[in-house]
Amino acid sequence: MSLLPEIETGSHHNISYSRYQELGGIINEDDYRSVLERAARTHVTTESLISQAKYTARPAGIDLSKIEGGPDGIINLYGVLRTDINPGAVHHHGQMSDQRLFVEALRMLDYPDLLEKVISVYPNIDF
Repeated sequence: MSLLPEIETGSHHNISYSRYQELGGIINEDDYRSVLERAARTHVTTESLISQAKYTARPAGIDLSKIEGGPDGIINLYGVLRTDINPGAVHHHGQMSDQRLFVEALRMLDYPDLLEKVISVYPNIDF
């Protein structure tokens, strides 16, 4: 039995840490689980966070309003990652760029097609 909340994924795979790592994820397993659990309880309504997610997706041709199941999963996860700051940690996701955080959210929700689109339009960022 999984301790992770049920979250709709892009390709309907079960969310697992190993799948996240297969997609290139770098967040450690404890933080990964914590972020997913908090995102399942969160509904981002902060216009700046919603705008940042849309702004990051737009150059890749991604319209978040047309994501199967709605954009809330991606936006909520991005919002949790974006506002989770740990200044004392080395390589903490609170120190990542908006584009990197958005990519991590796509990895965590198993949207490999969208992931490829975003990575391709930001060639100078090490994802």
